[in-house]
Amino acid sequence: QLTMSLNSSTLLNEEDAQGPKRNTECLESLELQTPASFQDNPLDQLQLASQEVLEKAKKSGRSKCPRCNSSRMFYCYTCFVPVETVPTKEIPTVKLPLKIDIIKHPNETDGKSTAVHAKLLAPDDVTIYKYPCIPEYKEKRHEIALIFPGPNSVSVKDIAFHLQKYTKKGVCDSDDDCSREPLLKRAKIEPEEKNPNECISSSSGEGTTLKKIIFIDSTWNQTNKIITDERLQGLLQIELKTRKTCFWRHQKGKPDTYLSTIEAIYYFLVDYHQEVLKENYKGQYDNLLFFFSFMYTLIKNAKCCAGKE
Repeated sequence: QLTMSLNSSTLLNEEDAQGPKRNTECLESLELQTPASFQDNPLDQLQLASQEVLEKAKKSGRSKCPRCNSSRMFYCYTCFVPVETVPTKEIPTVKLPLKIDIIKHPNETDGKSTAVHAKLLAPDDVTIYKYPCIPEYKEKRHEIALIFPGPNSVSVKDIAFHLQKYTKKGVCDSDDDCSREPLLKRAKIEPEEKNPNECISSSSGEGTTLKKIIFIDSTWNQTNKIITDERLQGLLQIELKTRKTCFWRHQKGKPDTYLSTIEAIYYFLVDYHQEVLKENYKGQYDNLLFFFSFMYTLIKNAKCCAGKE
């Protein structure tokens, strides 16, 4: 969902790859999509690594992806690596308390997605799948949750309580669900190797079996195709209700609690750290917004200079 990159006074539209647009044209487009929260910067309080490397890359302009040689700004959104002007060693790495699967809609434009931020900044803990190629989750429903709003979704603080319903004995529904032949419409995904250190226990001694969180990366109008997939049915659903988006491409007609993918990941982890692990949050996951906050500030400053604020 991250589309815009800035080079001096030029906003580059990555997804159409038809060259730079004039600054004023892009700013007018942004004006129509910007949430009210854009007027101030709630990201100012983040404890971030130095963004000097991004400042230098912005001044030098687009650079090549070291893998596919495509011209990109800051990072390649198809190879999930920084460009040549952004040394990997200068990009922070975030260690997450659980694994994250991101299911990307096939029609979601690569250049628009903020999901790549998570893969760049937490490469050991984040996997991105392009639908319909996703894993089978049924046998692990007792240790997986899906972040998605709905009538049956619960809050983060209630995760441990609700996961008790998904014991290994209760993974199969009372009907013959487990004996059904798998549908053939999707590609097979090889199972991941088990990590004995994945199970997280809180400092208070209250154990939780949660090991993985699933996020859907698409526009809200495209989510139905994925959320109705049989492989996601029966999973515990979590809803983030108290956070407001800062995304400059907020979708018109949707509430400001509908977050971009990287925001949803970040805010979930902050809540999980405090509500489930029962630990004080000290900025451990702030660098997940390393690229997002930089882009936010660049676009806000460009709007200000253009007299849009």
